[in-house]
Amino acid sequence: MSWTVKPSRTQEIAKRTEPYLSEEAKAKYEKDLIPRYPERRGALLPILHDLQHHERCIPHQAMVEVAQFLNLTPGEVLDTVSFYEEFHVEPVGRHIVAVCQSVACEACGHAAVLDHLKDKLGIEEHETTSDGKVTLLALECLGACEKAPCMLRNNELIGPLTPDQAARLVDELE
Repeated sequence: MSWTVKPSRTQEIAKRTEPYLSEEAKAKYEKDLIPRYPERRGALLPILHDLQHHERCIPHQAMVEVAQFLNLTPGEVLDTVSFYEEFHVEPVGRHIVAVCQSVACEACGHAAVLDHLKDKLGIEEHETTSDGKVTLLALECLGACEKAPCMLRNNELIGPLTPDQAARLVDELE
């Protein structure tokens, strides 16, 4: 069996004309964020969270811009984006619902919650509804074992909950 490899240097990456990191955003980061850290690279996660919040993803162009701004390589930024489950390189829904799959949540019934939400939304985990409203995620651990089974609804930790409670919480999303 042989591998077919496409040369990466010929691969086009979509680029928009306006930058993801505006001069205004850079000035704000320089004033409010960079001074909090002993090294510029310390601001990487907060900047990525900010981009994820505003763009609903972190496109490759944005990673290059962040790398240049923080004096990092694009590879270092990509490594960080690909390591953390909350960062996405493709757009996600306007709302993110993430069900915890930790051992504690598993013991307390996370599968029933996740299955109920998949049926309700008509999608699988790590998919977005056709209207772009909700992305459903299954994450390894939310660090809230005392609230098992739990989920994040737009970064709000909720639990313990039943499948019906989870469905009602999704219904409340606009």
